[in-house]
Amino acid sequence: MNNGNSRKGGASGKGSNDRRKGGTPSKPLNKARKPKPASDKSAAPGEGGAPKKTGFVKGSFDKRNVERKPAAPKKPSNPDELRLNKFIANSGACSRRDADIYIQSGNVKVNGVVVTEMGHRVLLTDKVEFDGSVITPEKKEYVLLNKPKNFTTSGEDAGDMRNVAELVRGATPTKLHPIGRMDKNTTGLLIFTNDTDMIRKFGLPNQKSFKIYQVTLDKNLRFEDLEKIASGVMLDGHRLFVDEVTYIDDQPKTEIGIKLRTQNVKVVRAIFESFKYDVLRVDRVSYAGLTKKNLPRGNYRFLTEQEIINLKNV
Repeated sequence: MNNGNSRKGGASGKGSNDRRKGGTPSKPLNKARKPKPASDKSAAPGEGGAPKKTGFVKGSFDKRNVERKPAAPKKPSNPDELRLNKFIANSGACSRRDADIYIQSGNVKVNGVVVTEMGHRVLLTDKVEFDGSVITPEKKEYVLLNKPKNFTTSGEDAGDMRNVAELVRGATPTKLHPIGRMDKNTTGLLIFTNDTDMIRKFGLPNQKSFKIYQVTLDKNLRFEDLEKIASGVMLDGHRLFVDEVTYIDDQPKTEIGIKLRTQNVKVVRAIFESFKYDVLRVDRVSYAGLTKKNLPRGNYRFLTEQEIINLKNV
């Protein structure tokens, strides 16, 4: 039977010894501390108040509860406004890159004031002087014509020869120029544009784009001559490489298909004439991926945006 002394002795004696010897403690060591009374919130940090915590407190911020500000409305672009370098390039004076150089050097005026700021925007109605001359921008336009006979790209207008410009005159008020030349007897695809960069590009001798011609001869093309043409032809001391030459299926052997990189129709005729054949007709049926599909002879159409991109990337 325990009495009060035994309890007291147990608490001060045995219990104390047990704790020192590693026995089971009477109270858990990890017991949570009681929360301290809240300090005065008005006290400033360092003056007896609780130190201010700057870390993230769970539950104190919820992205879903934040009121989002409406996005600022996008300023609509003005179709009559464009960058100054593009204005200059559209006029055909030079490329955009070269226009930037002219702008920086102080050779461009807008409404009588010299502009050297890169990215300066102008209106189509503004007066722009480039290197002392007033210029006007033109929208780049591209028209594909299926040229008939008896029209030529030269400036001559005599007899039965008429200029191909007549055939696309109703397409646009913009003055268009043909890419390359065609005589009155050559038919097929011809591109018109006011894009001087593209005209210059396809006028270069080292062409990358393919053109396909259907050639009609006065007699059957011998197979051995076809093989010789396929291996390359010497013209005026220069070797011309032919990408492909073949008979046309279900046609007489006077009908020949030839694939070249040059757009010079005279070269096409010279190839067969060098083998003693007379060329009766030449028809350009494909030009840099463009074809005569759904384009009757004498008709034209505007190129699509994708077709224009393809031509520029050739």
